[in-house]
Amino acid sequence: MSTNLYKRLKALLPEAPVLTGTVTVLYADGTAEVTQDGGHGLLRARNPLLLASGTRAYVKGGAITGPAPDLPYVLIEV
Repeated sequence: MSTNLYKRLKALLPEAPVLTGTVTVLYADGTAEVTQDGGHGLLRARNPLLLASGTRAYVKGGAITGPAPDLPYVLIEV
């Protein structure tokens, strides 16, 4: 029986979380600065969809994956 150890190891790792934020700065190299919701920081992500500044966006794995709806940010502690 052939086993691919890399695939088994990769299956143990969690997926990257989906973050939301607002595109604040566009860079010439195709990346954008995104301000995360709730003031949790800034991140620089690839912008393959070329979303405009001021657009809310979903970010996963260091890349903008699509536009996000403009909803209020709510933090719920459990």
